[in-house]
Amino acid sequence: MTFSESLKQYKLQFGALLLLLAALYRLVVPDMVVQWYQDENYSHGFVVPLIAGYFAYLRREEILGAEVAPWWPGLGLVLAGLLELLIGWLGTEYFSMRISIVVVLAGLTLFFFGKQLFRLMLLPLGYLLFMIPLPYLVYDSVAFPLKLFVTKVSIAFLQAVGVVVMREGNIIILPSTTLEVADACSGIRSLISLLAIGVAYAFYLPMSGWRRLLLVACSIPIAVFANACRVIGTGFLAQYWGSRAAEGFFHEFAGLAVFGVAMVLMLSLGTLLARGRKG
Repeated sequence: MTFSESLKQYKLQFGALLLLLAALYRLVVPDMVVQWYQDENYSHGFVVPLIAGYFAYLRREEILGAEVAPWWPGLGLVLAGLLELLIGWLGTEYFSMRISIVVVLAGLTLFFFGKQLFRLMLLPLGYLLFMIPLPYLVYDSVAFPLKLFVTKVSIAFLQAVGVVVMREGNIIILPSTTLEVADACSGIRSLISLLAIGVAYAFYLPMSGWRRLLLVACSIPIAVFANACRVIGTGFLAQYWGSRAAEGFFHEFAGLAVFGVAMVLMLSLGTLLARGRKG
């Protein structure tokens, strides 16, 4: 029996299962969507399910024609996901509750449909992880070192071109003003979004696996480089035109411009890597 035939034959049972999942996560998913809306670091969460769905759509013929061979060990993964949901609920730990969604979906795929369909759905299911906001403890542990690194690089460049500047931690001290390299300037926001975009772009392009991995890995230095340029530009403006020039409209515009630069670099690198096709 193929996956398509299985859906037709057991449509009522699968419909009931979807309703059960909706009931289990009736509070978890809406709360996560609210965070996507309120936290700019995770606003890309709105498009992640759509991209995951697109990955599945690209393989729709293989998926629909896949042979169904239920794999009983998948039930263990389902139970692990449900246990994770319970523990997260008891401890009010949102990350555990949210990530259990992907674990349960992966387990159900294995349990009901088998390993062949799971392999085809591995990318769409794995991509859903990008929609889950990181715990703030993990976020801060990444953002703070990035802030310090971006600050050091920016200070070194500004001093090299003759700008009088000093550093204290993530604080940039200029003769006329003092600037703080905040989380938004560290590159963490761009990094999270670029990783999600990089994975989608890498699997869209016709190239070998190692080139895909290289493209995804390069999203990290690209994000850091782009945000270092933002800090350097802000330092120049503050030095020669005063602190007001580095605030307000410029600060907001610079954030968009930096992400635009990072996207251009990512697209250019992807085009370059894809030139060799699958070689």
